[in-house]
Order: sequence, then C-alpha cells, then structure tokens
Amino acid sequence: MKLNSLSRKLLTRVLSFYFVLTFIVTCVQIGAEYINTKNHIASELLTLEKTFSGSLTRAVWELNTQQAVSIAEGLVAIPMIKGITVTDENNSIIAQLGVATGEDNLFIESVNEGESDNDQKYFNVSSHNTGLFGHTFPLIFEFSGRTTKVGSVTLLSSNEVIFNRIQVGIYFLIGNAMVKTAALVLLFSLAFSSLLTNPLNELTEQISQFDIDDPEASKLHVINYENNELNILQNAYNNLIDELVIYKEKLAVTQSKVISANSKLDEQNLMLEQEVARKTSSLSTTMLKMEIQQRELLNQQQKLQAENSRRSITEKTLLETNHELKGSIIELKKAQERLLDAEKMAVLGTMSAEVTHEINTPIGVSITSTTYLADLLIKLKADIENNKLSKRELNDFTDNSQQGLNLLLNNLERASDLVTSYKQVAVDQISEKIRQINLAKYLDEIIHSLHPKLKKTNHTIKVNCPSDAEIYCHAGAISQIFTNLIINSVLHGFKNINRGEITITVQFNGEQIHIVYKDNGHGLSEHQLAHLFDPFFTTESGKGGTGLGTHIVHNLVTDTLGGIIHASSVVDKGLTYEIKFNNMR
Repeated sequence: MKLNSLSRKLLTRVLSFYFVLTFIVTCVQIGAEYINTKNHIASELLTLEKTFSGSLTRAVWELNTQQAVSIAEGLVAIPMIKGITVTDENNSIIAQLGVATGEDNLFIESVNEGESDNDQKYFNVSSHNTGLFGHTFPLIFEFSGRTTKVGSVTLLSSNEVIFNRIQVGIYFLIGNAMVKTAALVLLFSLAFSSLLTNPLNELTEQISQFDIDDPEASKLHVINYENNELNILQNAYNNLIDELVIYKEKLAVTQSKVISANSKLDEQNLMLEQEVARKTSSLSTTMLKMEIQQRELLNQQQKLQAENSRRSITEKTLLETNHELKGSIIELKKAQERLLDAEKMAVLGTMSAEVTHEINTPIGVSITSTTYLADLLIKLKADIENNKLSKRELNDFTDNSQQGLNLLLNNLERASDLVTSYKQVAVDQISEKIRQINLAKYLDEIIHSLHPKLKKTNHTIKVNCPSDAEIYCHAGAISQIFTNLIINSVLHGFKNINRGEITITVQFNGEQIHIVYKDNGHGLSEHQLAHLFDPFFTTESGKGGTGLGTHIVHNLVTDTLGGIIHASSVVDKGLTYEIKFNNMR
C-alpha cells in the first residue's frame, strides 16, 4: 500500500489555500487597476467633450459638415479615442471615424437626465462583444435664449487602451506574487521536514519493530526535547504498551474460563438448533401466505399509481393550458396598447414631416436674404475703406437692407407661428394632463398645425364656437380626436373630391359640451357605419390603413373625456359625429 505523507498533505493544503488566496488578491488588484484606469479614461472623455462640444455644436448647427469631420478626425487622432460618431437631430450620421459597434451590441446607461427639454442628457455606452466603451452626449445650441438639440456625439475607447496603460503594473503584481509564493514554498518545506516529517519517520520505524511477545522492549524512545504533540503521542503509545501487558495477563486467565464455557455453549446450541428447525417450518408456511397477500397488494398499488399518474398528467396539462391562455390574453392586450400608441405616434410623425417641410421654405428664404445682406455689408465696407462711398450708394444700401430685413422678419415670424402651433398640439397629444383651454383658439391651433397637409387641397374647415369658451379637459385628447377626424375626412371622406367642406359646431348646455363634426364627403354604408368604431376596421383595406383612427377617437371620448360619441351617415352626403362630454372643472 502506498504511503501518503502527512506533512506533504498538510503542506499541499496550506500552500493550495495560499495559492488561491494570492490568485484572488492579484485578480482583485488587477481588476481595481482596470476599473481605476477605465474611470480615468472616462473622465478624459468628458474633458474632451467639454473642450470640443462648443465648436462641434456650431459646426452641426451651421451644417458645416467639413468642419465637423475635421474636428472628428482631430479627436480620433488621439490614442485614447478608438472611434467617434457624430449625428444630427434626426440621428443621421454626419461623421463616423475609427471603430464602431452596432446599436444591438451597445449597452446604454443614463448618467444625467434633466427634468425639462432644455436639460442635457448624458449616456454611458459599452459593448461586451467588441470591448468598446465610452459615452454619448447631445449637442445643444443656444440661440435667442432658447436651447435646441442639433445632434449627438458618441466617443469610444476600448479595453486595449486600458491594458496598454496597466501592462507594467500587471507584470509587477504577477512577478511579486510568484516571488512571494516561491519563498513561502521553500520555508514551509524546510519547516515541515525538520519539525514533522523526520520525527514521524523515526516514530514509524520504532512502531514497525513492535514484538507482541515482548511489549516492554517495543516502547518508543524518541529524542525530542520539545514538549509537543509528538511527545504526547510517544507517552500515549508507551502507556498503551503497559496496559497491553496487563491485559495479556488477564487474557490468559479469561481463556481458561472461556474454554469451560464453550463446552456448555455447545450443548445449548444443539438444543437451540432443534427448536429453530421446528420454528422455521411454521414460519415458512406463514411467509408463503404473506407473500401471496403482498403480491395482491402490489398489483392494487400499481393500478392506483397508474390512475394517479394519469390524473396528475391531465391536471398538469389543464394548468399549463390555462396558464398559456392567460399569457395569450395579456400579450393580446399589450399588443393592442402598442398598436394604439403606434397609431398616435404615426399621426405625430406625419405632422412632423410636413411641418418640417413647410418650415424649410421660410427658412430658405431667410438664409437667402441674410446672405444678400452680408454681401451688401461687405461691399459697403469696401467702399468706405476705399473712400468710394456716395450718397446714392448709401441710400441704395439702406433701401436694400430694409427690404431684406423685412423679408427676413416676415419669413421668420411665419416659421415661428407654425412651430408654436405644432409644438402645443404635439405636446398635448402625448400628455394626459387636465388643463384649462380656450376651445375656439385651441381648435384654430389644431387646424393650423394641419396646414401643411390641408394647403395641398382645396378643402375648407369652418369652426362655429363661442370665442369665450373656456373649459377644463384633457387637451391632448381633444387634439388627438380632431386630428384623427380631420385626417380621416381628407384621406377617405374627400377621396377624388376637389372641394370638401368640414364644419365643427360647438354648443354649451350648462356644464355639458356638445360638438357636432360634419363633412360632405362620400359617407358610409349601413354595414360600414355599424363597424366604424371597431378596431382594425378600415374602408381602405390592403392600402396601408390600420383601422385604428376611429377606434382611438371612441376610446378617447368615452374613457379619457368620460363622454359619448355617435356617428351617422348617408352615402355620398357625408359623415357626422356628435360628441358630448362634461366640463372637468
């Protein structure tokens, strides 16, 4: 049998624990160094953002793509920067240099989120697949006391940069751990050899020479001047030898008594064997009967187990089916809510695109006028420096400047009015806040926000509402209702109709508001009218319609406003909606 050294076993366990502990401590130190270096790099990225965000913001605002790309190239030339992405307000990429990672691989964590639209929002970004990390920050341009987000910038670094910075420190930590471990192994080996292994070998050699016939001569005599566990073991072994001698003497006396008792025991065994034979015969008969009964019980038990198993499977199947049905119902409700929200955002998206197109015209005229004024100023400055400025030229400059300024002011006011109308309507459509509104003015703002879509047609909208109609209600619900109704009339009711007319009449009966919306379009059949408010019902099936517009209107009137809505129609004579709800004062 192979002998396992106790000292080697103890040494292995102690050193194994030390190796594991040293490895963990070294890994923790490397991890801490990695985290500190990564935080320092993140701080440097924030410093770069503060340094270059102003110039980059102005370049994006002025649509100076070349300057933005130049700034991005300067940043990516820094060894710490592995990649940079600059986008405009529509998230379109202006410049993308260095390494990049897809949005699906990014992990985004909000760092600072403002409470208003004017506050900046910062995000830390990282990619576990590519080892990239960094942060994203918006580009905010301040003009005339207003702040506007013109784009965003993503600065990326990588784990490669971190490891290059901490490489020397890692080598030092690993080398230090290896030196300490080697020294500890040597010291422990020498200590275990002198204090444990050698004395144990001496004790083992003396114990192996034990003589059962002469126990006294087999006592241990180990030269050890220290009072330790080995001395205790030696004394215990020698005491055992002394007791063995005493028991050996007693054993001789006991053996004689045992011989006498064995003879008597043989006689008793013979009598017991005869009695056992009789009992065994009777027991065999009884066991046979019990075996038959046991088989019958086992058969019945197997039948019961099979029945219980079948019932358990059936019950489990029913429970799983019930759980799946509940999950399906929940998913259907969530899907319906997502579809309703998507329909709202689709309307806002369409309005946003058309308002943006409408704003581009006055802004383009304003830019042209500004460029013309700048050229006049340059020419005037040159004439002044060359002493060639005449009174006639000065008068011409004044007249041209006045005309340019008037043109610039008129177009900027036009764009401002359109943005103001759309902003209020858009904000209300995504808000559930109850506030006081002037219903007549609010209806005008809604119609004005739809001007980009209506100006392409010859349709007219008439509003009959008292000018002092002040009410408390969900402004967003009112905006969404009339936006959906007007768009439905334009797209479906007035299809192939050159001049359509929409009439909105508002009446008050105490605290109740009664609104009649009527168009002179194609109208609906009785079958179509019966399903008008059903979800996913549309007269334009297969042509891009979702069938959620009137369903949303019905839910907003009944659920949000707590009112009622009724529709009536005659084919080729238009569609009429009657809406009634109470003032939420």
